[in-house]
Amino acid sequence: MSEPLGSEGSTRRLPVLEKTAEEDVPEPATATDPDPAPAPGSGRFWSARRVPAAVVALLLAALAGVLLYDIAAVRADRPPLRARRELARQLAERPLDDTWVLVGAGVAAALGLWLILLAVTPGLRDLLPMRRPHPEVRAGLHRGAAGLVLRDRAMEVAGVQSVHVRARRRKADVRAVSHFRDLDDVRTDLEAVLGGAVRGLGLTRPPKLSVRVRRPGRKG
Repeated sequence: MSEPLGSEGSTRRLPVLEKTAEEDVPEPATATDPDPAPAPGSGRFWSARRVPAAVVALLLAALAGVLLYDIAAVRADRPPLRARRELARQLAERPLDDTWVLVGAGVAAALGLWLILLAVTPGLRDLLPMRRPHPEVRAGLHRGAAGLVLRDRAMEVAGVQSVHVRARRRKADVRAVSHFRDLDDVRTDLEAVLGGAVRGLGLTRPPKLSVRVRRPGRKG
């Protein structure tokens, strides 16, 4: 005979926690909920310029060290450095229209303009800034990666045999070779597909498309 369910050694029924109607249940999102407005796009990425800054800092430190040593030597009743004396003599004897004076002035001006250009330009031209859906997030897309995305999308168009894409900051040059279909139809499809692909990249300033389609060259 079998033992009753309530006897010792039988399987007990576990308690079940029943949810009440008063519990907080998250409501599903509806299509009428407005999407958060994206934050305005950021500017270009600025380069740290570590190599030029390090070179300039080392040169200035070396020149300052030599100058301080020369001043200390003169204060200690020692003769100044031969290089400074020679430089002072050359500057006193050579006229302003001398070739070496003009060359030195040109080199100094060129270096100064180069440093000013580095200071006022952002650099990192290969990084395309993307839109910022959140203020705390900043992202960029490499131009090479953007070109690969556009090339892959262009190869999906019927009639396209090969594609060469050159993505720049404000323009994307697309050169396609079509081995069948009408060239105008292929160009229209490419502009439509690549237009959607450019918008899908999420860039702050989407580049303008320049699409050209041609027939493959004759072999031999």
